[in-house]
Amino acid sequence: MKLGAFSVSLTVKDIHKSKEFYENLGFQTLGGDITQNWLILKNENCIIGLFQGMFEKNILTFNPGWNENAENLNSFTDVRDLQKQLKEKGITMLIEADESTEGLAHFIIEDPDGNQILVDQHR
Repeated sequence: MKLGAFSVSLTVKDIHKSKEFYENLGFQTLGGDITQNWLILKNENCIIGLFQGMFEKNILTFNPGWNENAENLNSFTDVRDLQKQLKEKGITMLIEADESTEGLAHFIIEDPDGNQILVDQHR
């Protein structure tokens, strides 16, 4: 199962302080908009998202259709197909993608310890 580019989405209290902290660890801004309280940072192949006021807790994130530089992949498994495969394996969806649509969509699942996993397709 190919889930796409992986990142950790961190809920932060002060995005400016968090940005400075992670820049001191060698991360550089890859995308996002600090005026909207979210940034995507990268250090080599490690990607993190900083989100102020958007989530209650940290989230593991996968982006089908993207590589680790947020560049489109020629071939990928659509988020709706991934959702069907997981449901067939008995995994419960917290939020489901609308399987009657195409393009942008996402679903959220939770692991046995309550860690949320977002599978978010941007194309």
